[in-house]
Amino acid sequence: MTNPVWIIALILGINITYVSMFTLRLILVIKGKRTAAALLSTVEVFVYLVGLQLVLNNLSTPIYMAAYCIGFGLGVYLGSRIEEALALGYSVVQVIADTLNTSLPDQLRASGYGVTVWQGEGRNGPRLVMQVLVKRSAEKKLLDAISSVAPKAFVISHEPRHFRGGFWAKLLEK
Repeated sequence: MTNPVWIIALILGINITYVSMFTLRLILVIKGKRTAAALLSTVEVFVYLVGLQLVLNNLSTPIYMAAYCIGFGLGVYLGSRIEEALALGYSVVQVIADTLNTSLPDQLRASGYGVTVWQGEGRNGPRLVMQVLVKRSAEKKLLDAISSVAPKAFVISHEPRHFRGGFWAKLLEK
């Protein structure tokens, strides 16, 4: 007879692997990496079927179903952590300084960032608005730099789907 602890560990491991792969596949599709996503999905569905077969062959053992559910939840968590660590793609960071008189754009440019600046109007008067495109893997470093120079700045970041031209096009050509 097979050791039930071993089967529970196997079901947990399989589902953590499957759901992490599922998360990564979705990210690859969103990033437009269709071939990599298709290849990953082939392995993903195999792992899924092996885990599902273990559970379906043992429906009279509820602990296996519980292990499957717990593995699914842990896989979602691990997949999100892996995605965060990979930090694929770019972010657009918009910074709204509480004053027009700030050295932030010059300091960011000196650090190698491309910064587009314009004047905006806020509730309490004029504001300096900046937009910076940054690799997601370097976003935290940028946010720290902004915070150290302009701690009261309003900062928003989001992921662009496409971009063309400008500062980044020149960097990517090198």
